[in-house]
Amino acid sequence: MTLGLCDEFEGGFGWTEAGFLERTSHALEIGGGVLVFDPVDVPGIDERIRALGKSEAVIQLLDRHERDAAALAARLGVPHLRMELGDFSGRGRLLRVVWNRAWKEVAFWEPERRVLVVADALGSVGYFTAPGEAIGVHPLLRLRPPRALGELGPEHILCGHGAGVHGPRASPALQEALATARRRLPRALLGALRRKP
Repeated sequence: MTLGLCDEFEGGFGWTEAGFLERTSHALEIGGGVLVFDPVDVPGIDERIRALGKSEAVIQLLDRHERDAAALAARLGVPHLRMELGDFSGRGRLLRVVWNRAWKEVAFWEPERRVLVVADALGSVGYFTAPGEAIGVHPLLRLRPPRALGELGPEHILCGHGAGVHGPRASPALQEALATARRRLPRALLGALRRKP
C-alpha cells in the first residue's frame, strides 16, 4: 500500500487505502498534540503523523474498526482508546452515533475548528451515496439516520470511507444527507450494486 493523502487542512490530514472500501484514516493536531483516528497502516505514515506534532493517542471510533490501531499506537508509544478519549477529553468530545448490540459508534467533535470525525455513519464513496450526494448516510442507517449530528454545523467532515467535505458546503451537505437519507435509500442501494467489484 502507498500513502495516498486526502483531507489536508491546517492541523489535520487523512490518508486512504485504495480499493473498494476506501478505508480512510485521520490525524488531527489539537492543543499541541496529535490524535489519530481509525488508522490503516501504510508505509511512511508514522513520519507524516510525527511531522504534524507529538502523538497523544490513537482513537477507535467504531467497535469493529480495529484496523491497525493497536499496532500504530504501539509504534507511536501512545494509548489505543476504544470509543473513549481518556485523558484527552479536553481536545474535543465524543458523541454517540449508534449504540446497540450490533453496532457501537461514536463521532469526534472539535468545536473550535468545527471538525467532525465519523467512522461509518457517514461516507463519501459510492456505496454510501445516492447520485448527487457529496456525503451519504451508511446504507444500514438510512432508515434511522443519526440526526444528532445535524446540530453541529461542521466546517470539516472527515469520514472513515472516502474523502471528507470541507468549507462552507460541509454543513449543508450533512443536513441534506440526514434529511434525505430515507427517501434516497433505493437510489443509494442501486448505486452500491453498480459499484460492486
